[in-house]
Amino acid sequence: MAVVDVRNLEGKKVGQLELADDVFAARVNPHLLHEAVRHYLAGRRAGTHKTKQKSEVSGSGKKLWRQKGTGRARIGSIRSPLWRHGGTVHGPVPRSYGYSLPKKMILGALRSALSAKLADEKLTVVDAWELETHKTKAFRAALDKLDGDSRTILLVEDGGNVNLERASRNIDGVSLVRATGLEAYDLLRHDRLMLSREAAVRLSRALSASKVETAAETASAAPATEAPRKRMAKKTAKAGKKAPAAKKRASPKPKRTKE
Repeated sequence: MAVVDVRNLEGKKVGQLELADDVFAARVNPHLLHEAVRHYLAGRRAGTHKTKQKSEVSGSGKKLWRQKGTGRARIGSIRSPLWRHGGTVHGPVPRSYGYSLPKKMILGALRSALSAKLADEKLTVVDAWELETHKTKAFRAALDKLDGDSRTILLVEDGGNVNLERASRNIDGVSLVRATGLEAYDLLRHDRLMLSREAAVRLSRALSASKVETAAETASAAPATEAPRKRMAKKTAKAGKKAPAAKKRASPKPKRTKE
C-alpha cells in the first residue's frame, strides 16, 4: 500500500494515510493519458463554425448575360462559388466533435495521472479544509504553508464547503473540482495536487481495479444463473393454466312482428 503524509492547514504532519497501489502506484501509461486528454478536449469544442452556401449568400439569381455569343464563360448566378463574395463549397457546418471512449481507458488514464503525481512527489493530502472565513488572503496563506513553490494547484474536495469555493475561485492558477468530476486533463495541467483525506479515500476505493473487476464479474454472472430459473417458472405457469372454455354463442332474439 502507498503511504502518504497527512497535513493540516498549518503545514504540520498530523498522520499518515494508506492508498491503493493499483490507483496511486500504478504504471504510468502515456498512451492512455494522450487518448484521455484528446477525448476531453474534443468534447469541449463548441463546433459552432458555419460558412454560407450558394443559396445563403446575398445576390440576385438573375443570369448575368446570355449563354452564347458573348465570348465569355457561361454563368448562371452571381452567387456562384467561382465568384468573389459567392458561396462556399463543402465548408464547415455546426457539428459535435465528441466521441465515445471506453470507460476502462478513462479510468486507466486517471490512475496513471494520479500515480505520476505521487511518483513526482507532487501530491499533498490535507486533513480537512476547515476555513473560518471565505477571504482569499487567509486561504492564500494556508496554501503557502502547504506548498508555496507551485504556480498551479488543483484542489479536490467532495463539495459542500462554501468557504473553500469562495476563497479559491479568485486565485489565479488554483482550481477546485469534486472527486466525482476529476479528469486526467485537470491533473496534467496543474503542477500540484491537493486532496482532502475524504477525497483521497474515496478515489482510492472507487478507482481500485479489483473492485471494478469484481463488479463486472458479478454483473456478467447474474444473467447466466437467473435465466434457467425464469424458464422453469414460465413452463410451470403454462402447465398450471387451464385451457380457456369456449364461449357460448348467444341465441338470436326473436323478431317482433307488428300486429
